[in-house]
Amino acid sequence: MLRPAELEKVENLDALYDELAPRSINAGWAKPTPSLYPEPYRNFLPAMWRWADGRAALTAAGRLIDTELAERRNLILFNPVENNTYATVRTLIAAYQMIMPGEKARSHRHTPNALRFILEGEGSYTVVDGQRLEMRPNDVLLTPNWCWHGHGSEAEGPCYWLDCLDAPLTHLLEPMFYEQHPAGYEPVAAVPNDCPFIFPWDKVQASLDREKPDPKGTFGRRVQLGDPAMASIALYMERLEGGTRTAPLRTTANRIYACAEGTGTTIIDGESFAWRRGDVIAVPCWRPAEHRAETDATLFWMTDEPLMRSLGWLRVEG
Repeated sequence: MLRPAELEKVENLDALYDELAPRSINAGWAKPTPSLYPEPYRNFLPAMWRWADGRAALTAAGRLIDTELAERRNLILFNPVENNTYATVRTLIAAYQMIMPGEKARSHRHTPNALRFILEGEGSYTVVDGQRLEMRPNDVLLTPNWCWHGHGSEAEGPCYWLDCLDAPLTHLLEPMFYEQHPAGYEPVAAVPNDCPFIFPWDKVQASLDREKPDPKGTFGRRVQLGDPAMASIALYMERLEGGTRTAPLRTTANRIYACAEGTGTTIIDGESFAWRRGDVIAVPCWRPAEHRAETDATLFWMTDEPLMRSLGWLRVEG
């Protein structure tokens, strides 16, 4: 490399570029791709995963994988964009998970916020910071940042749920920490009747009954679970009457939908995805999406909206 005094005297740009590279410096005026652009790129793809496939694969895994090999028996729903094998949308990951009768998964904690939406089976439970929470279909349970959590099953058959975490965001920003509970399984300290870590389906339905549809037609009857549920993830239940169609919604917030009940179609940036109970739909940042309910339906959705709002990046059209 030239000394600074010699670098000052290079006679052409190619010579200057040759000197910058070994110094880990790039010329901002000659970068291959722009760092600023008029609106978000369409990087992640609209996508859908079918619960029928996930359930069948988990049932097979229940025969093939025990807790010695995988305490968390889960199937990652990764976005089919090139070179991605993990994230469902840029900041969030969803995964189908199953526990067999009599199994227990040891307690741990981590910096990513996490939640689970129960799909099938009764008799399983999660212990969150010492509180035992029973898991029933369509219940939503939270395991926020750095809360101890483990789970077990006293059911007669398998139990299934959908996990969602902001682990891709944590990977991007890098504050990932993880720790196993020193006792292996966290002791149960309480079995609460009411707890901020769980949103029981019967109470959510009662809240939906009291709501009115959005007068602008962007949503059906919609309630938020929490305010928000966690610092980086907001959760909603949205009820759509059969035959209704929502107005298109485009937002900088990433969204993941799971069908709680009913049938319908979501149209994302012109691409149609027909869904039913347990199916999962990914709506990446700044992609317009609308729903068409064929029968009475309820959609559970997870979004990084609180993150976008807190940073001043939330934009909404529709």
